Amino acid sequence: MSERPRLVPILMYHAVTVAPTPATRELSVPPEAFAEQLAVLADGGFTPLTTAALAAAWRGGGPLPDRPVLITFDDGYEGVYRHALPALTRYGFPATLFVATGWLPGPYATGGAPDTMLDWDQVRKLAAAGVEIGGHSHSHPQLDGLGDERLRQEVLRCKEILAEEVGAPPESFAYPFGHSSRRVRHTVRGLGFRQALAVGNALAARRQGPYALARLTVRRRTGTEEFARIVEGRGLVRAFGRDRVFTKGYAVVRRSQQAVRLCTPGG
Repeated sequence: MSERPRLVPILMYHAVTVAPTPATRELSVPPEAFAEQLAVLADGGFTPLTTAALAAAWRGGGPLPDRPVLITFDDGYEGVYRHALPALTRYGFPATLFVATGWLPGPYATGGAPDTMLDWDQVRKLAAAGVEIGGHSHSHPQLDGLGDERLRQEVLRCKEILAEEVGAPPESFAYPFGHSSRRVRHTVRGLGFRQALAVGNALAARRQGPYALARLTVRRRTGTEEFARIVEGRGLVRAFGRDRVFTKGYAVVRRSQQAVRLCTPGG
């Protein structure tokens, strides 16, 4: 009898904060809720991994713990250091942070950040505490809507800055807004990233390939009971049905826009 394919919940967080801005409120999580969710994982016998560790195991066919889970954060909000890190440290859980390098204050800032962001010293402290630091582009655009050169620069600039500031080039990448395409994935791979995460609001599986791994969105409205269900892979249609309809519809719009741009001189 063949072994059943392993499905892994990859949790996608954004801001962990008491007082989010209107722009980040829906995708923020209060610190006490985040701590309760970590308790659910600990009580359920889950073993958190970094993105790099999961991808390496799947790439090389290595063993995984009985109940693997990934805790990931997008963008680089200051609450990851202020609120999430103490809770992660309490449980001894690793995590992965995907940084939009132009959103962080300092010499590379492009502006446009929707809330208070980490500074580079905090990013280094997170890395020293065992948080994997991954790339999330430089200025957080929809990568599948960019021309080839701008796409390459968004990914490469992010990688170069992280290598300079953290001391090692990032291995993992997360697509802004979860949007990618074959061209985007090829670019990310070609620039040296070994794995990349989308959204999809589904459990991750090896068959998705290392550059299109699905994640589950954790929001401010995600209660403890719902969190316990989705991390087990139960009730995903009920929890994310509206998101999936929206994502499919928006994908059609993006493909139409890309076709128009490619057919337009200078596009």
